[in-house]
Amino acid sequence: MPIDIERFEGAPENELHGGGETHADRVLSFLATHSEQAFTPKEIREETGIARGSIGVVLSRLEERELVRHRGEYWAISNERDAATTLTAMEAARAVTERFGPEDPDEWGPGVDGESTTDSDEP
Repeated sequence: MPIDIERFEGAPENELHGGGETHADRVLSFLATHSEQAFTPKEIREETGIARGSIGVVLSRLEERELVRHRGEYWAISNERDAATTLTAMEAARAVTERFGPEDPDEWGPGVDGESTTDSDEP
């Protein structure tokens, strides 16, 4: 999928591999944008740039999560509100990662892996 020239020129190179989107992100975004239509895996693959050997797996996993549906050879975005909620959450997570970078569990501090979050020595 194309990106705008500002992102091309300004983004760190490691973010320019597929735009930072997962295959699932690309499929969901494409199908959500065309919510009144259904597509074959080949059509979805051609529109999203996902490899031929990967598209079936991506669609199956999204179907397991009830984010897409299919009948015969055609696939469409789920007609459930959960699909819209998931897309919104994905956009929010992407925006946070773009702004602050990926999370580093080593920086999370106390409370991780059973560490105490209180200052007292009481159990």
